[in-house]
Amino acid sequence: MRGFALGLVAMASLTAQPVLAQSACTNENDQKTFEVVALKSELMVLAIDCDTRDNYNAFINRYRPDLLSAEKDFDAFFKRRYGARAQAEHDRYITQLANSQAGIGLVQGTDFCERNAVMFHEVMALQGGSDLPQYAAAKDLLPAAAAPCVGGAEPAPARSTKKK
Repeated sequence: MRGFALGLVAMASLTAQPVLAQSACTNENDQKTFEVVALKSELMVLAIDCDTRDNYNAFINRYRPDLLSAEKDFDAFFKRRYGARAQAEHDRYITQLANSQAGIGLVQGTDFCERNAVMFHEVMALQGGSDLPQYAAAKDLLPAAAAPCVGGAEPAPARSTKKK
């Protein structure tokens, strides 16, 4: 499994930099959305690398409405930012986020699972889904280059590719 993750990280290093390097200034709601998406991604990486899929499934089942709402907001962000390219940019961002998080796991080595598996217990102990963004922000799960900036200007609307 580590070999697969290493391959993902190597591939990501060749392709990830342009998108992750783009700073997407957003509002506070967008920041919270990115935090929840990063938490879900981190827990997915843990589930795969540490064979804790049951914990991940429990997380998804408990917070399903909140995760679906975050995904809806995340999709809306990419539609506002990229227009017709929204889905491709969304998919690229998610892949690069997971690859970046998996790369951190590789750096931590054999301690990765032991060090981070506690996140499943912590997240399941939260009072409810409204606590997810604050919990995720405290864990600092967004790579600095991928983090939207709070309080910044909204990105300019995507230009239409249709001829007038």
